[in-house]
Amino acid sequence: MIEFLTRNYELLIMNENKSKKFDLEDRLIDFAVLMIDISENLNNTRAGNHISGQIIRSGTSPALNYGEAQSAESRNDFIHKLKVLLKELRETLVALKIIKRGSLTKKIDLLDKGTIECNELISIFVKSIETARKNNEK
Repeated sequence: MIEFLTRNYELLIMNENKSKKFDLEDRLIDFAVLMIDISENLNNTRAGNHISGQIIRSGTSPALNYGEAQSAESRNDFIHKLKVLLKELRETLVALKIIKRGSLTKKIDLLDKGTIECNELISIFVKSIETARKNNEK
């Protein structure tokens, strides 16, 4: 099951940038580390501390859920785990927007990098879930 996800991802990346090839698990781990970095750079206020905990949970969860998806017991289980992963990515995106609008950090460059990567990962997993559903219907 994970093989078609990796193939689709590699094709997507190859189309976007022929010279780069990424491992999706590594990319999710790098995203988790980036969310930790963002969290560590939030203002030490009640709001900053609250959203810091939230972004650590939702921003590191996709990498962990991807690991679970690799050992899914069925295609339906695999799709379910990817949907949970996607839900966490969308939650993280909203948290990033709150941080930016609430001016909870001075590290706008990290925030922008995180937002771009989160959007790209969301696109990858939306497409992956669609593909998995189509394959499940066959």
